[in-house]
Amino acid sequence: MDIYLPNLREGVRIKTKMIRVRQQVLHPKFSLCWWRRSSVVAHHIRAKVGLRGTAAHINQASSWSHPFQSDSSTLILPSFPCNIIATLFSVRRLKSTVTGKQLDSLHATDNDDDDQALDFPGGKVSYTSEMKFILGCSDKRIPCYRVLDDDGEQIRGSDFQQVNKELAVKMYSDMVTLQMMDTLFHEAQRQGRISFYITSFGEEAINIASAAALSKDDIVLPQYREPGVLLWRGFTLQEFANQCFGNKADDGKGRQMPIHYGSSKHNFVTVSSPIATQLPQAAGMAYSLKIDKKDACAVAFIGDGGTSEGDFHAGLNFAAVLEAPVIFVCRNNGWAISTPISEQFRSDGIVVKGKAYGIPSIRVDGTDALAVYSAIHAARDKAINVQGPVLVETLAYRVGHHSTSDDSTKYRPLDEIEYWKTVRNPVHKFRKWVEISGWWTERDEAELRRSIKKQLLQAIQVAEKTEKPPLAELFADVYDLPPSNLLEQEKQLRETINKYPQDFPSDVSLCI
Repeated sequence: MDIYLPNLREGVRIKTKMIRVRQQVLHPKFSLCWWRRSSVVAHHIRAKVGLRGTAAHINQASSWSHPFQSDSSTLILPSFPCNIIATLFSVRRLKSTVTGKQLDSLHATDNDDDDQALDFPGGKVSYTSEMKFILGCSDKRIPCYRVLDDDGEQIRGSDFQQVNKELAVKMYSDMVTLQMMDTLFHEAQRQGRISFYITSFGEEAINIASAAALSKDDIVLPQYREPGVLLWRGFTLQEFANQCFGNKADDGKGRQMPIHYGSSKHNFVTVSSPIATQLPQAAGMAYSLKIDKKDACAVAFIGDGGTSEGDFHAGLNFAAVLEAPVIFVCRNNGWAISTPISEQFRSDGIVVKGKAYGIPSIRVDGTDALAVYSAIHAARDKAINVQGPVLVETLAYRVGHHSTSDDSTKYRPLDEIEYWKTVRNPVHKFRKWVEISGWWTERDEAELRRSIKKQLLQAIQVAEKTEKPPLAELFADVYDLPPSNLLEQEKQLRETINKYPQDFPSDVSLCI
């Protein structure tokens, strides 16, 4: 086989004859054979152009070794070029190699393995004579960043983004509003007034605090437990009610399930039922923002169960390679419907998955509004100014059922739910901190809850009385010219209505 090896020192191209190697790429001994015969190439080049060095160090490589070394507990890459700098979110991109440097590394001085490195595409990799494997998991788990303790008191020496009274009060007010909205809409579903609902109990701080740390220009791609982000951005209680009741005032024209909110005005992409599809989309949107030089990023939310989908890995890898300004926020709430995280993955949660894709990552206490706000604020700054993705794993227990179609008491103990509902309640914790700061009183609390309850009840009554969209809307807004199959469906529906008019709701216009 003819091999062309460039020599940048001499500026010449050397053509070297090498023993023909059978192209058994998948054979386990192929790499070993290549390294052994590389000494032949090195010797031929040295003889032709007088390069310094001997073939001895290449012969050393023929003793196949795994390029990893370890200490007593964890196996790591000691000289890998993307070692984490001991600062929050700091990481540097691997630089492309230069052919000349590759040739230099092949002819380094004949020292021990520690003095040699393979200048492989992506960065130098040190050698070791010990065969060691990187451990799949470590006994020591990644710590969880927090600012407030369970009593709502600030931890001494904690590092966080300062918030003023106005911001803190709005954050708390919206957390209460979200909690009350979930309570009343959940009751409305149980009364048969709406068909479906999902609550955010236990995850109010993730919703509101992350939204508070973002800009209105940032594009949010939610899963289905982020209505608080939309609430923070100005989506009214009446608009929430209209969507859940699917009436004419609903921007989605009643064609989506309840809680599938969306608003282009608020840069909130409509919720999609399929899990994790929004993550590759977020990478693409973020890359578009980067190309257009926008001072904004994309923010994609996902639950711990969604990380088991292929789109999670595709989304993170695309974002990392493209250096797209996107924040991936994973709500690790312990349960993917009835599947506990212990049955989803062997890794230490979600945060460690970012490292595999070269993405700076952090684990945050999702019941701590100040910690979430600070982490998302720092993540946004890095995503935009450094240009690249960030992964944020928030730990907050899902206190409510997965949805109104679920009964979580069938697969988890009541005392566990009660503990997180009372002791680790994010709304109670943040209220204590706001009160300690002197910005909130019992009177403020009573007035807020009275006002929110009145607004919610009125919004529900109005939404329930508002006429439903006509059936003709089912066939609009998708195609400029409806295809034949859609026209056929419309015809069949018309015939069915004429034949069984009594089977259709009286408050829906049957004109199509």
